[in-house]
Amino acid sequence: MNPVLMTVLLTGAWGLFGWQILRRWRLMTLGPNENRFDQIGERVKRTWQYAFAQKRMRRYWWAGIAHQVIFTGFVVLLLRTLVLWGRGYSEGFDLWVLGIDQPLGKIYSVLKDIFAVLVIAGTLVFFYYRLVAKPARLSKGFEGILILIIIAVMMLADITYDGANIVRHARAEGAAVEFQPVEPAGSVAAFALSGTGDNALNIFRHIGFWTHGTLVLLFLNLLPISKHFHVVTGIPNVYFQSLAPRGRLPNVPDIEGMLEREETLGLKRIEQLPWKAVMDLYTCTECGRCTDQCPANITGKLLSPKQLTLDLRDYLYKNEKSLVGTKGKAQPDTNGGNGSLADLVPDVIKPEVLWACTTCGACETECPVFITYVDKIVDMRRNLVMEKSEFPAELQNAFRGMETNSNPWSFPASDRAAWTEGLDVPRMAEKPDTDVLFWVGCSASFDDRARRIARAMAQLLTTAGVNYAILAEEECCTGDPARRAGNEFLFQMMAQTNAEILNNYKPKTIVTTCPHCFNTLANEYPDFGAKFKVVHHSEFLSQLVAQGKLKPKNRIDAKVAYHDSCYLGRYNEIYEPPRQTLRAIPGLTVLEPAATRDRGMCCGAGGAQMFKEEEHAREGATGERVNEKRTDQLLETNPDMVASSCPFCQRMLIDGLAGRGRESVKELDIAELLWQSVGDPVA
Repeated sequence: MNPVLMTVLLTGAWGLFGWQILRRWRLMTLGPNENRFDQIGERVKRTWQYAFAQKRMRRYWWAGIAHQVIFTGFVVLLLRTLVLWGRGYSEGFDLWVLGIDQPLGKIYSVLKDIFAVLVIAGTLVFFYYRLVAKPARLSKGFEGILILIIIAVMMLADITYDGANIVRHARAEGAAVEFQPVEPAGSVAAFALSGTGDNALNIFRHIGFWTHGTLVLLFLNLLPISKHFHVVTGIPNVYFQSLAPRGRLPNVPDIEGMLEREETLGLKRIEQLPWKAVMDLYTCTECGRCTDQCPANITGKLLSPKQLTLDLRDYLYKNEKSLVGTKGKAQPDTNGGNGSLADLVPDVIKPEVLWACTTCGACETECPVFITYVDKIVDMRRNLVMEKSEFPAELQNAFRGMETNSNPWSFPASDRAAWTEGLDVPRMAEKPDTDVLFWVGCSASFDDRARRIARAMAQLLTTAGVNYAILAEEECCTGDPARRAGNEFLFQMMAQTNAEILNNYKPKTIVTTCPHCFNTLANEYPDFGAKFKVVHHSEFLSQLVAQGKLKPKNRIDAKVAYHDSCYLGRYNEIYEPPRQTLRAIPGLTVLEPAATRDRGMCCGAGGAQMFKEEEHAREGATGERVNEKRTDQLLETNPDMVASSCPFCQRMLIDGLAGRGRESVKELDIAELLWQSVGDPVA
C-alpha cells in the first residue's frame, strides 16, 4: 500500500505507546516489592478461568456475553491486524499461513468475519447501556462512547476492505460478485459495493485498510491514559492476584521493630503502595459493579469502592512528576502543600470513607479483574490508628476492653464461662487431650442473647457424644475487631497470646460458632505459628447430622429466611452446610432472599462496625442503616423466622427486626433451631 506511511505510523505509534508504558511502569515500581511469582500452575489456571473465560462476567447476562464476544473478537482479530500492517509493505502478505487459498487461512477467514460481526453486536449492547439504560454505576463522560465507536468502526473498516477486495478480484476475472463462504461478512459488503465504479471502489478499499490499521494504533495509545488501560493490565492483574485465603489480611512483620524505629505504620502516602496495588489502580474498568454491591454505598454512606480506586489512581497520575522525578522520594507538591506529597487521609481519601467499610468483601467478589479494596482500606486505617491516633471515639472502648479484659466489651474475663451454668461443660485445663476445642468467642461468652447459641451448641456436642472442652477464662478475643479497625499492634498482641495457649494444648480440631473467630483462627493465626484444623459450627453440625449422631425429630413448622455471613460465605465459601442443617429439620422450609450467597448483603457488623456508630450519609441520601436494609431484604421472603450462623449477624438482625417493628419474626442461630429439633434445651 505505502511502506513509508506504514513505517511512520508503526514506529510513531509504537514508540509513543512504549514511552507511555515506561511512565506507568516507573510509577508502578516505586513502592515495596511483593512476591507474586509463586504457584505458577494455579495462577495460569485462574487466569484462564477469570481473564479469558471471564467467569465473573457470567452473572451479567447481556453485558457478560457482549464483553466476552468483544474480548474474544479482539484476540481473533489480532492476527488480522498483523496481516494488514504487513500489507502496508506487500499487498500479498498473509502471515505465511493465512492465505485465503490455504486450509488454515480459510478457517481463520470465516472466524474473523463471524467475530467482526459479533464484536459490532457487542458494541451495540454497550451503546445501549451508555446511551439508553445509563446505569448509575457507570462513569459519565464521552470516553466510553469514543472507545465503542473506535471498536465498531475498526470492524466495519475491516469488512469494507474485504468487500472491496472481493469485488476487485471478481472484476479482474470478468466474473460477477458471488457469495464467498469463507468471507461471509466481506461478501455482504461486496454486494453493497458491487455497483460502485473502480475509482470509488479503490477509495473504499483504502479507507477500510488505513482506518483499521490506524485505529488500532490510536486505540493502543488511548489505553494508558484512559480506563481502558485494563486491556493491557487486566490479564496480568488476574494472574498476579493473591492466592492467600480470601479472609486473610496481609500480615505486618516486625511491627514492634517498626514502632521502635519510628517507621511509618500502615499506608500513609501514595508511594507506599506495592506494585500490585498500583496495578489494581491501573486496571479499574470503572464499571461500578463493586459500588453497586457495597452495603455502605447502598445505604447512602460516602464510601464507593470504585471512587476510592479512582481517587488514588488520579492522585498518583497527578503527582507523577514529583514521584518519578526523585525516584520515589516525595517532592513539594504543585498544590502549595506543606512541602511534601499529601497524606492520603484526609487529603485524598476522607476518613468517613474508610470508616464506613464493613470489610464484607462484596466489592472484591464482584470485581471481574480482581482488584482488592479491603486490604487498602485497612492499611489506611492502620496509619490513622497506630500513627495518628485518629479513629471513631467508640472504638476506644473496644480497644481498651480487648487490651485489659481480652474482650471488646470490657466484661471481666472471669465471666467468660458464665454461660455454662447448669450445663456440664468440661475445660481444656481438665481435659487437655480432648478431641475438639469449642472456641466460644466473645459474643457468645458475654452477650446475653448470643449465650443461647453457645448453650445450644454445647448441648448438641454432648448429645452427639463429641469429646470436647472449652478454654473458659483462658480464651481471649481473637483480635479480629482490632485488626479490621486498623489496630494491628493490639491484634498481634492478642494473636500471640492465643497462639501460645493453643500450641500448649494442641487441639486436634477447633470448632467455633463465630465466622470472625473462624476466619481469624483458620486464615490468619498460621502467621503466628498456630496451625490447626478449624471448623465452623455450620459445617460441624451438618457432618454430625449426616453421620446420624444428631437426629432432628421435633417438627418446626415454619418458613425461615437464611442470612449468609460475609466472613463465612464470601471469605470462606461456606454456603451449603448451614442450609443442609436447616433442611434436615422436619417441617422447616428454607427461604432464599433475592440477595443471597455470595451476593448476600452484609448485616453491617464487620470491620469493627459492631463497636461503633454508622458513618453519616452523603448529601441527598436517606441514611438507611445497613442492618435495617438487610432486614428488609429478608422480610421480603415473608418468613416466620430468620436464621443465621453468626452471633454478630444475629445481634444486627434482631435490632433490624425491632427497628422495623417486626419483633414477631424471631432470629435464631442454626444451632438453636437444630437443638429445638433434636431435644429439649436446658433453661
